[in-house]
Amino acid sequence: MSPSQKASAITMPLPDTQEEGRASPASPGRILLVDDVLDNRIVLGRRLQRRGYEIVEADCGEAALDILARERFDLVLLDVMMPGISGLGVVSEIRKTMTSQQLPVIMVTAKSLTDDVVEALQCGADDYITKPVDFEVAHARIVVQVNRKRAADTLEQCVRERTAALSEATTQMTREVEQKRQSTLRAEFLSRHDSLTKLMNRAAFLEAATMASEAHAVGGAPYDILFLDLDRFKIINDTFGHAVGDLALKGVAERLEAIISPKDALARFGGDEFLVLHPCGPGDEPTATLAERIVRKLTEPMVVDSHEVAVGVSIGIAAPAGMHEPAETTIGHADIAMYRAKKDGGDRFRVFDPELAEASRRRSELERDLRVALKSGQFNIVYQPVVELKDHTISGFEALLRWNHPKRGAVSPAEFIPIAEETGVIVQIGEWVLRQACATAMTWPNDAKVAVNLSAIQFERSPVVSIVMSALAASGLAPGRLELEITESLILLSAPQTLEALRQLRKLGVRIVMDDFGTGYSSLSYLRDFEFDKIKVDQSFIRSLPTDEGTRAIVASIAKLAHKLGVATTAEGVETEEQLQHVRTNGIGLVQGFFFGKPISAMEIEGVFEALDGNGDPVGFPVTF
Repeated sequence: MSPSQKASAITMPLPDTQEEGRASPASPGRILLVDDVLDNRIVLGRRLQRRGYEIVEADCGEAALDILARERFDLVLLDVMMPGISGLGVVSEIRKTMTSQQLPVIMVTAKSLTDDVVEALQCGADDYITKPVDFEVAHARIVVQVNRKRAADTLEQCVRERTAALSEATTQMTREVEQKRQSTLRAEFLSRHDSLTKLMNRAAFLEAATMASEAHAVGGAPYDILFLDLDRFKIINDTFGHAVGDLALKGVAERLEAIISPKDALARFGGDEFLVLHPCGPGDEPTATLAERIVRKLTEPMVVDSHEVAVGVSIGIAAPAGMHEPAETTIGHADIAMYRAKKDGGDRFRVFDPELAEASRRRSELERDLRVALKSGQFNIVYQPVVELKDHTISGFEALLRWNHPKRGAVSPAEFIPIAEETGVIVQIGEWVLRQACATAMTWPNDAKVAVNLSAIQFERSPVVSIVMSALAASGLAPGRLELEITESLILLSAPQTLEALRQLRKLGVRIVMDDFGTGYSSLSYLRDFEFDKIKVDQSFIRSLPTDEGTRAIVASIAKLAHKLGVATTAEGVETEEQLQHVRTNGIGLVQGFFFGKPISAMEIEGVFEALDGNGDPVGFPVTF
């Protein structure tokens, strides 16, 4: 079959009285649409027909040149990547015989701002549009080019008919048209792209995803959506400033552009979030493989403004659940899967499934209920004893928050505390716990201490030092009886003002405790640079003491280090006598766990102190309170 036979027109035959290849007076223009992919020609061609254009199709470069030799057009829409003669070759051949004013050419390319676009413009193309095609933007550019051609035709006729005196006016008109075209292109680009990274913006991506969804509904290629959220971007912003953060975002965008294929659509969705629309038909890279490559690349350090930074990424993947699922729904599902990947530790991807949606729904409900739980009196505090091993006396209690939901009953702190931290509600809840615990401790013997956990969010979003001073003043509790427990990550990742706040609290006489020691970064430098009053060995180590030689060595090392630094040590989660003996052997002086007592209410604590016999041993040792 010859190239000309491959070309196909989707318009009705033109009347005999009309000059071949010339648009009818009512038509806004006659367009030659050149693309080797039938689906692309059908989708774009039909939408242009609805606007009144006469469309002639060609499925390869050879066919396009054959048609152009016989017929006249107002515009050529030309795909860059085609077998045989490429789009670049076709536009070069056109410019040998016709100028831009005689026949404008708009290139259709899979990616904007690439070498292909630059080369196409150098070959004589007048404009470009990107795939997935935003029809309204494409139509606006077509109108500009067709109007420009017709204006040029009119000008050419006027030049022939009028005298040379009109040449200056003609030049000015052409300049104004060009200026308007450039202005329109700039405005259109900024309306569709992120100003920082030059990627598609949220609106452009939603339209591209909607077009992919519509095509999928009529049998088009399947696709997945990847929702990307950077893992450590906030640390970069807080540490180096927003200017460095912006440069890091541009670096991430460049890495993503280098990873994805020309068929993918990439957008900055906002903040440190990115989206990828990835076709997953036969022959396409598996989405999981693409996600793995993205995770590997973004976890590699990058140098930004002389600073070496590493961001990392959490990725959620979702495919349309049905042929007619809206693109917004698929994006939402990918967002849910991304949240799970981040919750699992980040630097990984997760694929959406209905169970994640149910978990997300439950989380949203808990988030809503958390905002009213404090005012509704749904929280209460229980206290777990901390026991001195040398004489089995009670040193104090740790205050533990509990939530009695009116419908769900008891909600685990492991479930609601992370939500409270993410939403910021922990600030109000944490202050309430602190004030209640201080007031309760005033009813205990004078040497009994109370330990309260503080979140990093409280240091970031509230004046912790002032709040602690206020709670102590209101309750009358001596500062030395208050212990504030913090995590390793708070010390390592917090801003300098957080460390200064801790130093101010310690100067007041408040005791600072490192909680869950050994489970985080375990940097020895902060044990040297910051004088902790106590460290707590995490229960995961205590649980393995009887059976794991390596754990015993670690616990022994922690105990010896603390002893040399003059820091008290508490073993958390002691539940059996065998665990207790190992703790005692390592010289750890304080213990906490179910072996000595479960958390109890404030009212029950009075009976605990009365339960001590003359030797200081809890009655019925071990005691369950």
